[in-house]
Amino acid sequence: MRDQERRAAARDVAVPRRDRKKLALLFTAVALVIVAIFVLAVVRSGPLAATGPVPGAVPEAPVAVAPDSLEDSVQSILDENPDYRIGLAMADISGDAALTFGDQEDFTAASTAKIITAAAYYHLVETGEASLDDPLGDYDAAFQLEAMVNESNNDSWLLLMDAVGYPRLIDYASSIGITYDPEKNLLTPAGMALVLKQLYAGDLLNPDNTKQLLGYMQDTNNEELIPAGSQSGIEVFHKYGEFDGELHDAAILAYRGSTFVLVIYTENEDGTQDEGQAKVIRELTGVVEKALFPPVQAGNKAP
Repeated sequence: MRDQERRAAARDVAVPRRDRKKLALLFTAVALVIVAIFVLAVVRSGPLAATGPVPGAVPEAPVAVAPDSLEDSVQSILDENPDYRIGLAMADISGDAALTFGDQEDFTAASTAKIITAAAYYHLVETGEASLDDPLGDYDAAFQLEAMVNESNNDSWLLLMDAVGYPRLIDYASSIGITYDPEKNLLTPAGMALVLKQLYAGDLLNPDNTKQLLGYMQDTNNEELIPAGSQSGIEVFHKYGEFDGELHDAAILAYRGSTFVLVIYTENEDGTQDEGQAKVIRELTGVVEKALFPPVQAGNKAP
């Protein structure tokens, strides 16, 4: 009788053990499916890389484009304009390395560097060392920031650089990964792209100051460069610059949740600007946007 009871008890224990094995196998299969879905999502939404394709996975995101195809289009424009020194950098706000084309040596940054000065002053405001109400010249700092960025006022720039101080401006640039001396005012396209990328991502300033600075970068006193070459429906925040033979534009392009930085620096070898440089900037903008964004309307605004 005892043997029969032990065998019955063994059967009672064996059944739950088999059930537990079945459940374990089921949970393992479900986990593998979840991991596979996650890996696929990561692969399809990877950041823009210097040697990889432009990301694009959903209908309203940038379309995937092979880098060599984009390089061919950009290089064609560079080849057609041998009289200009041209450097281009572009980067996904959510990605890492930038894609660069053309000349990546230092350019005289002209007024594009005003964004660094603006960010440095806002940083002092956020650390309590300065205020937007501080008097600068005939007006307060808030007025001078808007005039420097939106109207590209050089007097405002000098006042704000003096308020920050050249040594602290150099240190601030270094703290955000940029080598910048305001007395030389030299930047590479990739360096300027990094500044804009960090600004839009909220890595430089608090949300209120970020929003205010970006607001000054719209409807500026010169909308004939990247904004004029941009497709309708794409939001553009930018800072242009011009000095002697240099003509530049540095912009953030936002469309349906996808945001990229585009910096185009040009220099006329004879030391004077001409309309051809503006045309090159608009043409390059169109080529890049076609690679990044699906067409919103047929054609670009630029001629």
